[in-house]
Amino acid sequence: MAPPGPPAGAAVVVGSFAMGRGQWFARHRHEHHQLAWARRGVLAVRATGTTWVLPPSMALWIPAGTPHATGAAGPALFRSLYFLPDRCPVGWSAPTVVGVSPLLRELISYLSDGALDPAARERAEAVVLDQLRPVSVATVQAPMPHDPRARRVAEALRADPSDGRTLAEWGARVGASGRTLARAFVTDTGMPYGQWRTRVRLQAAMPLLAGGATVAAVAARVGYASPSAFVAAFRRAVGVPPGAYFAP
Repeated sequence: MAPPGPPAGAAVVVGSFAMGRGQWFARHRHEHHQLAWARRGVLAVRATGTTWVLPPSMALWIPAGTPHATGAAGPALFRSLYFLPDRCPVGWSAPTVVGVSPLLRELISYLSDGALDPAARERAEAVVLDQLRPVSVATVQAPMPHDPRARRVAEALRADPSDGRTLAEWGARVGASGRTLARAFVTDTGMPYGQWRTRVRLQAAMPLLAGGATVAAVAARVGYASPSAFVAAFRRAVGVPPGAYFAP
């Protein structure tokens, strides 16, 4: 995913990419700093051992030279900004989540005009830099286990996160005791099976919520007995309820 050629004198370049559900740009890096953002849909980025799943109200700053993969949790339109490092005062050395205000959203669209007057572009670029403000957001990570039996369970749950079978029931299917599977999840993922399953369910829920599905419909689809149980799990993992996370 290479950035487009910059207009004359530009320090910030805007690239647009339409992506389908599950489509990914394989691991790559840029010589520019990048602000990865989904104008529509949900952005997923894997970098430095972390996965971010972000709605249109948030974007991810990716420093120049950082290996990363970018994907769409559902149909999405990405708008990425690329910053020339020698003309960018931002000093973040690690991927950083920033809030996308209504002003920043409009500035990104404004700068996508390749025929923009150079003086107007320079003024808009300065305001973009002023709008880059970090926000605190928890990442919803669910690393895959290495144990082949636990991995079969994990793959089945990623395919159908609403599956409510216990570890003992899964063990009968994959040829291991429930206790063995429980140890494998803790050893390989760093978290108990129940916490891992919750995160997989939340990852599956995010593109549905971003697409406008109701909390009740999403809760049922990803395996929760009630909307309130889903909202409580979302708040515990992310820090805010779904309505606040996906607020424009």
